Amino acid sequence: MTAFAHETLSQEYRYHGPIFTVRTDQVTMSSGRPAGRDVVAAKGAVGVLAIDDLDRVVLIKQYRHAVGRYLWELPAGLRDVDGEDLVAGAARELAEEADLIAARYDLLIDLHTSPGFTDEIIRIFLARELTPVPDAERHERTDEEADLEVSRIDLDEAVAMVFRGEITNAAAVGGLLAAARARDEGWATLRPVATPEP
Repeated sequence: MTAFAHETLSQEYRYHGPIFTVRTDQVTMSSGRPAGRDVVAAKGAVGVLAIDDLDRVVLIKQYRHAVGRYLWELPAGLRDVDGEDLVAGAARELAEEADLIAARYDLLIDLHTSPGFTDEIIRIFLARELTPVPDAERHERTDEEADLEVSRIDLDEAVAMVFRGEITNAAAVGGLLAAARARDEGWATLRPVATPEP
């Protein structure tokens, strides 16, 4: 089957904000007719699946206003530092949100978070050989991060939490399932951190 070449005929910008932009595109559909599609153009994000020598993963529980509750997540954040290398951004997020430094990083997965309406992609790194950030160098957490909970949970138990519906954050679900599979294959599926994005 040959893929249809979808052409963007026009774009109307609806909102410009610090984190994302919203626009309405007129796009030719597979039928050949044009249709309007709202698009949230996002900065993108990085995440970290940090795992220790006891096969425990680092999860954070953080309040998310859009869903009105606390969610289990991976340490993660926006690509909002100009010129910052993606793995450096991931290391920064791990230090800020979990007070950890990793001596080893590998690329675990790339994930489009919700491609029905946004171009956002999150690159999730596997972090190993963990040590704590020295007390004097720890990041002061504010706003929704002020009361975040940091836990270490056995990887298999975290996967079970996914299937019990206790972990629903897309990046956490994808990262945990990918890490469990990668571990079971002796980490052979991991890619270099500099692998180009899809």
